[in-house]
Amino acid sequence: MVKKVPLRQCIGCGGMKNKKEMMRILKATDGTISLDVTGKKNGRGAYICTQRECLQLARKNKGLERSFKMSIPEEVYENLNKEFEDIEAK
Repeated sequence: MVKKVPLRQCIGCGGMKNKKEMMRILKATDGTISLDVTGKKNGRGAYICTQRECLQLARKNKGLERSFKMSIPEEVYENLNKEFEDIEAK
């Protein structure tokens, strides 16, 4: 029997990819939004491709706002951008 591969849609480009190839943005129960590198933390998750262009697209087309059904402050996008840079630097 073939195991089904979990696919997730990118909130930036809208492309469907394997869950393991994407990064998870997490909205924790206290309302904080951060990058969930493990993909196992509790809270509502939205997926994004590992390219920075997808983060810019998500910012432009309000992908996070739609996923989390709330308004997202600018500093959240800036923090996510910094976290992307930290991961790229490794």
